[in-house]
Amino acid sequence: AALVFTGKANCPHYAKAEHLADYLQENLPNFRVHKITQHPDKWEQWLHDVCETNGWEHRQSPIIWRELLDRGGKGQLLGGLNEFLEYAQRYYGITSMILSQEMLDIAEENLQTHLEIVKEDEEIKSLIQPMQIWITSASGPICYQLIPLLANGEVFGMTTEISIHLLDTDQFKEVLCSIVMEAEDMAFPLLRSISEHTEIDEAFIEADIIIVLDDVPLNLEVQSLENYIREVSEICQVYAPLIEKNAKSEVRVISSGKTFANLKATMIMTYGPSIKPENIIAIATSWESAAKAMLARKLNMSTAGVKDVIVWGNISGSNYIDLSHAKLYGYDCALWGPANFPRPLLNMIYDSEWIHSELLSAQSSLSSRVGRCTGMLPAHAVATVLQYWYHSSPPGEVVSVGVLSEGQFCIPEGIIFSMPVRFQNGNWEVIKELEIDGTTQEVLERLAHELIQEKLVALKEIKEIHPY
Repeated sequence: AALVFTGKANCPHYAKAEHLADYLQENLPNFRVHKITQHPDKWEQWLHDVCETNGWEHRQSPIIWRELLDRGGKGQLLGGLNEFLEYAQRYYGITSMILSQEMLDIAEENLQTHLEIVKEDEEIKSLIQPMQIWITSASGPICYQLIPLLANGEVFGMTTEISIHLLDTDQFKEVLCSIVMEAEDMAFPLLRSISEHTEIDEAFIEADIIIVLDDVPLNLEVQSLENYIREVSEICQVYAPLIEKNAKSEVRVISSGKTFANLKATMIMTYGPSIKPENIIAIATSWESAAKAMLARKLNMSTAGVKDVIVWGNISGSNYIDLSHAKLYGYDCALWGPANFPRPLLNMIYDSEWIHSELLSAQSSLSSRVGRCTGMLPAHAVATVLQYWYHSSPPGEVVSVGVLSEGQFCIPEGIIFSMPVRFQNGNWEVIKELEIDGTTQEVLERLAHELIQEKLVALKEIKEIHPY
């Protein structure tokens, strides 16, 4: 057994018990002591919590109990100073002869030592600044699936601690509290803290990463598309100034969700001009992953072997799945090569009708598949892109991301457009060397026109509300 001694750091009775315990530990081979001091201001609450947890009744400092190391279960309460003196006298024939002034001197020394240890711990913690991650609309299923992916160390590395902040409206406060408790119960070693927020003025404080998951469920029978665009614009008009005011200067903003992913990124960029444009992106990886899975099923191969499927355009609107650069690795066919030997995907699939009906049409199975996703796929998409952003994407591999157009591929400037990029050394760059044919170019022009009109409607609606 080991005896646990706890008390107020400036308590003379704790000092007397500690003095005797130290003597017994030095002179008895199997006597073990574990000491815990608490600041006087925190002692009452700490004692209450310990007693409530263990079902004990004790109201003074110190409190001493036995830990049964080889049996488990809760400790066995011994009591306070008098009970410990009686215990030492009965079992070991030893008592304490320490004088009152010595007790007071030791108590004062204990308090100073405790304060120094607390200060040192705070200084050490200050040297390890956790990454601050804010997630909006955090009561939704995407956030619920995303938290374990962020906290397990695979995204940012096994040495990077994170703090997660969940933001939503007051009506979802109970849901946020439940998510916080569940995440705390999972005891992720890299999750420094997780908290819920319902006050919008407190949003994005010291944020390193902001993941915008706000969605506007579309029902065009209820209201017009323009009204939905207005809702999205108003949300972003609230978020953008707060990001500028509260977040770090190098904050990275990720737009995801089932609706208006491009528009949200565009509007945050529009109403937050001081936010670096290269630090605002929209996630297209859900479409990319779903397309790869359907192709792999058609070819009877592993999804991991399908690479370089490109998603162009409006991620959560009209987009184009480009297979002209897609490759297959490890495909079982007549021609074999090393593991890194690719085969052009279009040479392996001759069923152009299937490609059009299942992947390319507006009412395709792919659109239905992505639309039914409840959280796991979009959460994995966000985590994957974050991992690439911080640790680089696989060499030679194409990743589709919604980024600000600067005229690449003849796409008009000033809109967030999904296009092929590569991540390297904490940055991304558009893969400009890809060749696209005339048909694809025509599609890109049409998609760009749609996004331009969407942006113009958003700006018009906000101008009508706030003409000055």
